[in-house]
Amino acid sequence: MFKKLKKWFAPKPPIPEAWLTMPLADIPFLCIDLELTSLDLNDTKILSIGWVEGQGKQISLQSCYYQVISTTASLNQSPVIHGLTADHIAQGQPLRIALEALRQFASSHVWVFHCTNLDMTVLNGVFKKLNIPLPTVVTLDTLRFGLYQLTKNLRPPPPNAVVLPVCRARYNLPAIPAHNALDDAMATLELLFAQIQKFAPKNTDTLKALVVTDALQVFPASTD
Repeated sequence: MFKKLKKWFAPKPPIPEAWLTMPLADIPFLCIDLELTSLDLNDTKILSIGWVEGQGKQISLQSCYYQVISTTASLNQSPVIHGLTADHIAQGQPLRIALEALRQFASSHVWVFHCTNLDMTVLNGVFKKLNIPLPTVVTLDTLRFGLYQLTKNLRPPPPNAVVLPVCRARYNLPAIPAHNALDDAMATLELLFAQIQKFAPKNTDTLKALVVTDALQVFPASTD
């Protein structure tokens, strides 16, 4: 219990000044999504991972990465959600290959998620388990960004108000195929660009402008 309290009340790592002063239009973003066997963080496994780069409100289609991950873990009811069957998983790659590719973006990009704490908890766990050092990562959460924008009037948001499809609909973004890691990563990046355009439309606005949204977070290097 003491360890949990210490973690809760520990000061948050500061966002590096070099990121804070960078214009939003110049920041290279890497939007990442995971498909998991379950939402139980004690034993969930990654079934697929997808990511895509973007900068200046433009998505780099040539940067798209998608990989099914091989695992012997039980799929439970997850195929109903993401459509990945045991046959798909059997043809997947070892998780280490995807993680080694992903870690190359840790220092050069701001990582974007729709629910950072979920995905980064899973990623930090597997990086540690496979003894792959992960440098310090700066993240941006479109879910928290959306929650900030919804609660500025001090009214609690309705149920499911910050799920990805509903967030996108508020910006008149088109519906997308759900629960494919790459599709969801691209959809999240589109959402981020729409959020930024509404919140900080000036080209001179820097990342520091987004601090008030509580969407930014720093995950210290695993070797620290």
